[in-house]
Amino acid sequence: MTATLLPPPGTERGPRRWPLLGNLPAFARDPLAFFESLRDDYGDWVPWSLGPHRNVLVSRPEHAGELLGAVESTFKPTELGWAFRHLLGNGVVVATGDDWRRKRALVQPALRPRQVRSYATAMVECADALAGGWREGDRIDVHREMAGLTQRIAVRTLFGSDAAGREAPISAAMATAQRELGTEFRGITLFLPPWVRTPGRRRMRAAVAVLDREIEHVIREHENASAAGAERDDLLSRLLAARDEQGGPLSRQELRDESITLYIGGHETTSTTLTWAWQLLSGAPGARARLTEELDRVLGGRLPTYEDYPRLTWTQQVVKEALRIYPPIWLISAVAAEGASIGGRAVPVGTSVWTSPWSVHRDERWFPRPEAFRPERWDADAPDPVPEHAWFPFGGGPRACLGARFALVEAALVLAVLGQRFHLDTGARRTGVFPGLTLQPAGPVPAILRAARP
Repeated sequence: MTATLLPPPGTERGPRRWPLLGNLPAFARDPLAFFESLRDDYGDWVPWSLGPHRNVLVSRPEHAGELLGAVESTFKPTELGWAFRHLLGNGVVVATGDDWRRKRALVQPALRPRQVRSYATAMVECADALAGGWREGDRIDVHREMAGLTQRIAVRTLFGSDAAGREAPISAAMATAQRELGTEFRGITLFLPPWVRTPGRRRMRAAVAVLDREIEHVIREHENASAAGAERDDLLSRLLAARDEQGGPLSRQELRDESITLYIGGHETTSTTLTWAWQLLSGAPGARARLTEELDRVLGGRLPTYEDYPRLTWTQQVVKEALRIYPPIWLISAVAAEGASIGGRAVPVGTSVWTSPWSVHRDERWFPRPEAFRPERWDADAPDPVPEHAWFPFGGGPRACLGARFALVEAALVLAVLGQRFHLDTGARRTGVFPGLTLQPAGPVPAILRAARP
């Protein structure tokens, strides 16, 4: 990495900005295409603006890695608006400084590999139950089925099996919150003060009120069970038992905020990753055949366990390639503080530096034939090794997603369970995308269930 990779100050080119709005109209119309156009038309360091705020987009992997690694030192997380804060509160994704370090230390132990092993059984059992209700020839909406499955897994691993039945109100409220957050982030309401009540914000408040009520109910159940001496093996129980260096627990509000954060990480991101994976596999018979071969060889017809995960290498590569083409977290930004620099170039204090996994993952400089679904690009002996920091669907640096291991294991085990029995035939057409809080399918993903083997 050298400064010569970036244009000298004062020579940068960027898109034309509208008065007051900046580049908001183009961003709101299609943010994914907007970032690709900035990269292709103006280079790897592009000034642009979102309303009155001055921003820079960086598109080289080493610069993305530098940005992610410097958050909490010379860069600070970006404030992403009222809707984002109203949904996530001040959870570990939003908190900064000492507050973030305390919360990360409290939450991280619940998501270490040893703990993920204990959640794998629930992942497999829920997927097996879903497969048991499917029949060859059935027509399904893949996204709806994967969302329902990951909801059940999230509720069971996060809240415990006795919370089953609460998925419906939580799911409906989360869908509303996701939609309204995406709408606000791409519109003029992003710049309105918190006290302004728009129809979208009223819908968001109502959805968050449902989530708060449901999570409070589950927290009380856990507290009552704990008082009665019951032992639980779920994420919420571990959060309730966590203590910081001073011996203090998470507050009631902190429990709520971390529960929302973990639910989104364990459900929203994985359901979309699985949906895209099935659609991509449907259009790639060779990749699907290699998946069937691996499942037969490794599992021999039995259900997978956590111990099988390291041996399901092709299955893992299918997941990684789906995450490359359709990264759930499609946009990352941070604000420059004193001493900030990228590529050896100083960044003025207050400048928002953005990078997009969507555009970096689809750059032919780092991924030949970027639009093609090629899990083999992740082979250990692949001829075109992926550059460091070119794949970052979970972010990176000190603020990398804590649930990355959970999500990767869940996606691979679900693919293994369902893929042994069924091929989800979605046809050749790819569904469009909607960039909300996460990258969602823009509509249903219809499929016909066919036997995994003719």
